[in-house]
Amino acid sequence: MTENLLKPVVETSYLTAINVARYRCVMRYFYEQHQRLRYWLKPEEVFDGVFGYGALGDYTMEQCQKDLDQLMEWKNLIPRHDGGRASTVEEYLRKKFRYQMTPYSVEIERLLEGLEKIRGYGGSLEPTLLEAIARGLKTIEETGRFGEGEAHQTWKATYEVFTQLTQEAADYIASLQSAKAEELMLSEAFLVYKNSLTRYLQNFVRGLQVHGMKVEGMLLRITPSRRDSFFTAVMDDRAGMPQLDDISSPDEERHLLEQEWDSLVRWFLGDARAVSDLQFLEQATKDTIAKIVRCALRIQEKQRSGVSRKRELDYLGRWFFSLSAMDEAHELAAYTFGLYRTRHFQGIDNKGTDSAEISMWDTGPNVRSLHSRSRSRRKDGGTQAIESSREWEERARKDYLTRRREKEALLKAYVQAGELTISDLQDVPPALRYQLLYWIGQCMGSRSGTIRTAEGVQIRLVPPPGGRRTLLRCEDGSLDMPDYTLIFSDPSGQLMAVAAD
Repeated sequence: MTENLLKPVVETSYLTAINVARYRCVMRYFYEQHQRLRYWLKPEEVFDGVFGYGALGDYTMEQCQKDLDQLMEWKNLIPRHDGGRASTVEEYLRKKFRYQMTPYSVEIERLLEGLEKIRGYGGSLEPTLLEAIARGLKTIEETGRFGEGEAHQTWKATYEVFTQLTQEAADYIASLQSAKAEELMLSEAFLVYKNSLTRYLQNFVRGLQVHGMKVEGMLLRITPSRRDSFFTAVMDDRAGMPQLDDISSPDEERHLLEQEWDSLVRWFLGDARAVSDLQFLEQATKDTIAKIVRCALRIQEKQRSGVSRKRELDYLGRWFFSLSAMDEAHELAAYTFGLYRTRHFQGIDNKGTDSAEISMWDTGPNVRSLHSRSRSRRKDGGTQAIESSREWEERARKDYLTRRREKEALLKAYVQAGELTISDLQDVPPALRYQLLYWIGQCMGSRSGTIRTAEGVQIRLVPPPGGRRTLLRCEDGSLDMPDYTLIFSDPSGQLMAVAAD
């Protein structure tokens, strides 16, 4: 946080002042002459130039001088005493001035000139910018010693291209998400641009995938020592350039270079808190392509829906009427209309197995209770008896106790065996596989690799030596996984006491 960030910008006062039209014309004339390398202007020249615009018909020389004095007070202009035209002492003492724009005013007018040309977000997606960044980083990586001015020019060109890439890409993606673009995508005129726009975005995605990976690899290969030596060469080149303005200290220059480098690395590689902006840009471009295709399909379907199909339907009806057998009519209906419209229900598809080879026709149905979604209020049907759930609760209780006894018996067998290796198992049922994977997951989530079950059994996970893998052969398929070893122990004796009871 610097002091300049907290100070008011007095130089922008002329943009919101009462006589804003006069001040804008004066400053625009100064800016146009500044572009023509005419820096110091006389009041008479300023008046003739502003009056020549034709926007201020009643503008006078006195008003022009007042405007110049006010702009000088707002630090938009710098005065200089013009004594060259004086032929007498009285004319010299009258203090006539010439005026020049301040650097702040030049940047303000340059910004306003750019704002006047904006007709939307603009921007573009150019893979060549990524190629330029890759060339610059390749030069930094391979060049051991730079000549005079080469290091500064290399970094300046690379970082300017990087800034252009981020700004142009952000503006172009934003233009595709604007309200005007949304309106165009809903109209039939969008079909004319669909192919060219999709091809343009696809070419950019390919450029991102090819050249983006090159830039990522180069950033990873550039060592800190090579980067520091390059920064030293850049600072030496900048030190050899004479600066008449405020000169930054070497520490400030080095800090600025490191910030620019970090922003470049973060954009391509990301950091510990977030993924890279390169991935965000690639995903945003792919999402835009999918959106364009969806809009085009929606427009085409809308066009087809308005076409009259009376002749086809009349021919189809006569065809149905001419058939004599019901089976033939069923076959014609199947070919014509296909399957009936399906309904999708949200929920868990319980097949009883994780195998993808099991077809839905080979499993039992999943029962779902449906309720009316009508907003109309149904009539009160009177009082209803409370349904007893005792039978369901008893059945659930028996199922729970059965599963608990099976789990205790399984733990007891493993405690007596001492350890269990995945490669020793054969024809494992799905329930045992779920239990083993649950224990392995719990152990992997523990820092010590050890967990304790509710029965008091302690389970420790031992990774396989050398990352050895094995196939866990189950009744419904095989699972490729590391050959873990589970060590079971009952230090409290709680499980054995329960088993004895």
